[in-house]
Amino acid sequence: MDTPQTLIRQAYAAFNARDIPTVLATLHPQVRWSRAWEGDYATGHDEVRTYWQRQWQELDPHVEPTTIRELPDGRLEVTVQQLVKDMQGKLIFEGLVKHLYTVEDGLLRQMDIEQV
Repeated sequence: MDTPQTLIRQAYAAFNARDIPTVLATLHPQVRWSRAWEGDYATGHDEVRTYWQRQWQELDPHVEPTTIRELPDGRLEVTVQQLVKDMQGKLIFEGLVKHLYTVEDGLLRQMDIEQV
């Protein structure tokens, strides 16, 4: 069984490669994924897939985890360097963001976003 840190790194590598099946394999079937640009959550694999496919038509995000630490409540706090461009290469956002993950049954169950 992978450690939570390994799971996180696999998820980010697959996300950056736009490898949706591999990312979904790291997510709990009832995952709640923050829809950063739209608000609320995408829930479940189908909604998350649809959300990413729609976003990737307009945005080119790249996220690199810089630190991963376990919080006292058991969640994982991942500080990421995020770079988001539009499809013409115009910079939309660049900076640090915190992603907070709840892990359940060895899979990522929920992802929330906080500003650094």
